Amino acid sequence: MNTLQGGSPSAYRAMAREQLNRHEPDSAEQSYARLLWMVPDDLEALKFLANRHFSRGEHVRAMELLRTAERTGPEDPVILNQLGAVLLATGDFSAAADSLRRGLELAPGMFLARLRLGIVLEQMGQAQEALMAYFAAVRSAQMQGRWLSDDTTAPGLRDVVKYAMQYANTGRRQLFSQVLEPLRERYGSSELVRVEHCLAIYLGEQPANIPDTRQLPKFLYFPDIPSQPYYPRERFPWLDALEAATATVRDELLALLAQEPELEAFLGQQSAKDLQGLLGASGNRQAAWDAYFFYRHGNRYDEHCARCPQTTALLDAMPLVRIRDHAPETLFSVLRPGTHILPHRGVTNTRLVTHLPLIVPADCAIRVGGEDHVWREGRCVTFDDTFEHEAWNDSAETRVVLIFDSWNPDLSEAERAAVADLVEAIGDFNQACELPAARD
Repeated sequence: MNTLQGGSPSAYRAMAREQLNRHEPDSAEQSYARLLWMVPDDLEALKFLANRHFSRGEHVRAMELLRTAERTGPEDPVILNQLGAVLLATGDFSAAADSLRRGLELAPGMFLARLRLGIVLEQMGQAQEALMAYFAAVRSAQMQGRWLSDDTTAPGLRDVVKYAMQYANTGRRQLFSQVLEPLRERYGSSELVRVEHCLAIYLGEQPANIPDTRQLPKFLYFPDIPSQPYYPRERFPWLDALEAATATVRDELLALLAQEPELEAFLGQQSAKDLQGLLGASGNRQAAWDAYFFYRHGNRYDEHCARCPQTTALLDAMPLVRIRDHAPETLFSVLRPGTHILPHRGVTNTRLVTHLPLIVPADCAIRVGGEDHVWREGRCVTFDDTFEHEAWNDSAETRVVLIFDSWNPDLSEAERAAVADLVEAIGDFNQACELPAARD
């Protein structure tokens, strides 16, 4: 049955939906048209019919319907996306950009709207803005399991998606290569060969070919350096001074804990469901991994540093990684009884992680790349956290270690400078694209 004699709006709506489920769009269009005749501002009917007219190239009628829909639902991101598509097709690029941006403010995950925005911005001659829109569209889609291959891309979109990918790849290559140019002039191109290889891997131009299958950086892999879970302490002569001050650091820690400071959950405020796969607990005890940060993501916690001045002075004397908005990361890591930090990997092998154990009960250890290490108070351990690693406290007491990150000693001065500049540039670009930063 295709019509309802004297049918109600709800009946026509139900019929249209049923026809769509039966893959009868022409019949559904008739039902929605009847519904719209009865209820001229019905958003569901307006959006469907506008899309049908647009698909046939009937842009004027599609625009009329969408303007009506916009007046009824001015903050409906789907309407704003549809309107942007019609405006793009009619060549009104400025209005299309405005509509698409308004829609993305309401629904940032609309990757098709970002793709259209990239097309609009390119047509307007805004190359850098188009680059960011194209890249954000592709990355957003892929994070949702789309545009990973032809099979995950709608046939009508495949060519434009491939174009967006190529545009983004070429643009990012030019952008990040320019970041390295001052260092090429300062150190010479020969000093940055491994950095160029690293960038090519990051951009997907070359395979990583990581020699150890246990290693898998989440963000940036630096090639052609030794790959190992733990690093021998003789690579870090400055550890002696830190270990000699263990009692001083522990005294500041104990004084701090006696004041019952407000500690920060290392993984942030997440529900028990969100923490599944990240933290485990033994018995009936609740898992808790807390932190007292001195630096996090490169940001200094001034009040915390002031409360532990000698620890802060020791850390500031270390060759910490310093990258704006990313590093250093230094903290007292507080692992509560019965807590298991489940296997995970870090972001890059350009930096290493060092633990200075301060309070270590029995039955506490760390495993990196499948190799166990039992902490000894006052004895540092340094490892590459891009190897899968985990840690546990099976005791009835709290375990505390001082954690900080330092440069991988196999990187030269020029390479460290290049990595710092690259990571900052990548972070700035991703932030401008409204993408999350790559962090541990």
